[in-house]
Amino acid sequence: MSDHVYRVVEVVGSSSDSADAAIRNAIARANETVRNVEWFQVVETRGHVENGAIAHYQVTVKVGFRLEASTAG
Repeated sequence: MSDHVYRVVEVVGSSSDSADAAIRNAIARANETVRNVEWFQVVETRGHVENGAIAHYQVTVKVGFRLEASTAG
């Protein structure tokens, strides 16, 4: 197994369904724009309340992606 180097970006996913759906939305979108996504960490969960009920979830996620090996040399 090779040693890897990762970069971390922070994204916020949202959903009116659940915190889990917000996480999945964040990861899916990150995967569309960044190669080699390999892990995530939930940093913060928050939401919006309307009329005493949860109306929307927002989840801040750190997403780790593996940097590709340098081709210089």
